[in-house]
Parts: sequence; C-alpha cells; structure tokens
Amino acid sequence: MGEILTSIFGSQGLVFGILVPFLFVLTVVVFVHEMGHYLVGRWCGIGVRAFSIGFGPELFGFTDRRGTRWRLSAIPLGGYVKFVGDMAVTSEPRHEDAEELSEAERPTAFHIQPVWKRAATVVAGPMANFVLTIAVFTVMFALYGKYVTEPTVAEVRAESPAEAAGFAPGDRFVSINGTRVSTFSDVQRLVSGRAGDQLTFVMLRDGQELELAATPELLEQTDALGNSIRIGAIGVVNNQEMGQPRLVTYNPAEALVEGVIETGHIIQRTGQFLQRFVAGREDRCQLGGPVRIAEMSGQAASLGFVWLVQLVALLSVGIGILNLLPIPPLDGGHLVFYGVEAIARRPVSERVMEAFYRVGLFLVLGFMLFVFWNDIFGC
Repeated sequence: MGEILTSIFGSQGLVFGILVPFLFVLTVVVFVHEMGHYLVGRWCGIGVRAFSIGFGPELFGFTDRRGTRWRLSAIPLGGYVKFVGDMAVTSEPRHEDAEELSEAERPTAFHIQPVWKRAATVVAGPMANFVLTIAVFTVMFALYGKYVTEPTVAEVRAESPAEAAGFAPGDRFVSINGTRVSTFSDVQRLVSGRAGDQLTFVMLRDGQELELAATPELLEQTDALGNSIRIGAIGVVNNQEMGQPRLVTYNPAEALVEGVIETGHIIQRTGQFLQRFVAGREDRCQLGGPVRIAEMSGQAASLGFVWLVQLVALLSVGIGILNLLPIPPLDGGHLVFYGVEAIARRPVSERVMEAFYRVGLFLVLGFMLFVFWNDIFGC
C-alpha cells in the first residue's frame, strides 16, 4: 500500500510528479492567452460576460463589479473569454443572441464594434503568448546569460553527408543558405529542421571562403528532457578545444533583445516544421497532445523549476502559432473573416460563415484525435 501511495502522491508520482506540473504549465499558457483577449477587448470598450480557465462545469468562480464571471472549470484543456454579444463559446455563429441584449449592453457588444477592434481583440491572445515567451527568455538571459561556442568543425563523422560534401576539421561556418552564423548553436538551428533539403554552406578554410553543398540526414537523438527526437544532421562535431565555449552575459536591455531573437527563432522553426509536416516531410511522431505535454511537464519539473518555466515558454509559442492558423474556430479563422469584411466593407454572410465553421471544427477535432492517438498508441 505504501508503494502505491508513493507512486501516486510522491514527489515523482502521478499527482505531484506529473499532474501538478502539467496543470501549472497549461494554466499559465491558457491564462496568458485569454488575458490577452480580455485586456485588449476591455481596452476597446467591449463587455465581457465570462473569463474561464478550462471548460465544462464551474468548480469555482466569482463575479466582479463589471459583471464578468471569472471561472475555474472542470476540464483544464483550454479556456475562453465570452464577450457581450459574442459568438458561442465553441465559436459557432449564433447571431440571434444579439437580439437578447439589453439597451445598456448593446454599445459594448462585440459584433457591433469596428472590424479593427474585433481583429485586435482576437489577435491579442496569440500575441500575449509570444510576449510571455519573450519575457521568460529575457529573464533567463538576464539572470543566467548564455553559453556560446564558435561555429567550427572539430570532427567529420565517417560516411556522413558532411564527409561526402568535403567538410574538414578546422573549417569554420560562415553562412548556411545565405544566413550568416556566429555560433555552433546557429548551425544546429539552421540544419536540424531541414532533413532531406540540400543546403549551401559557406565555410572558411585557411583564410579562404569555399562553398559546399550537403543534405542533412534524419537522426534519432535524445533531448534534454530524455525524449527521443528526430532531427536533421550533416555529421560534424564541435568540441571544447575548437568551440572555445564561453558565457555571454547581458544587461536587461540586451537580454530583451536576445529574448526577442530567441522567440523569433522558435516561431520560425515551428512554422517550418508545420509546413514540412503538411507536405508529408516530417515524422508524425514528433507531434503530441495533452499526454505528451503532461509527460514533458513531469520531466521538466524533475530537473528544476527553471526547466519547467522554459517549457512554459516553448508551449506558449506553439499555442500562439496554432491559434493563428487560418482555420475556424481558431483565432486565425476569425482574422480571415475580418480581413474579408475589411476588404468587402460588409460582414461575411452567416451561411458562408457557418459552412466554414463546420469544416474548420471538423479539422480541429481531427487534429486533436490525431495527437491523442500519437499520445496513447505511439508510433
């Protein structure tokens, strides 16, 4: 019995080892996303009926002096902000709700606001996720700095793409596909997501620049959290002697710049992955859902709070990007309708909107089932 209780309630058990870190990570990311919607909506003069973390039955809540109901709901897999006169929580169009508004509510109703206010309110959620990531990295860089290594080749592995392309020990990376590099991490970032793509490398050898072409191959590696991942690699190794590792420290302003740059890199890599995934060029096993996130949360928590916060930053970027996809009922789908409305100078017809929402909802549910399948049955 003691072993069972420890496996459930111990520091490495189900509750405190997995569920608590998972709820912390997801709650922070969802709260920031929905708070972005809420704050910009309020700034635009839009009334708010409810702010919920989670879906389903309310576990705890209170109503503030503005009439907004703040809720903690039973299913912690998301959240929502319900504006006055807005669509349903599921984002299915229900314009008949507008007819039930009181005279006092009508001026604050979401659907009567200028299109720029509605668009700003919708895009604020994903933008808040990006701001959260920038803030996390800014604090990390300001507190701990960043270790960097020189982009030099210490070893070329036998029978690797780099050997076939003519790389040699002592070569220094100058640029990859036209993008200049300054650290070995830059090389890894530019190569890891391009398995199967021929890349052009400008290398510095004996004071002269030369151009080499290599196609990264897909290799299975273990990340810092112990997960098996597949990334592109050309087969070059950096070491302490050639890399000359050093710690770079930043003042707050410099840390902010680095935080923005690092967040931009993550957004770029995530977008690149999604493009390649849609084209069938990425392994479906790299995608996971709530179960995978819960496992990663537990792994990060076991390494320390700093790792857990970094996971929050990475997940926040992912949530922001996914919500910007132009698919109803995601935020990006709303923005597409607002864009059409701004160009045509009239709202999209309810019939057309409903049709797109049905298709979009089918796609979103299909994606959710897909990642659940990956989580439960593996690959």
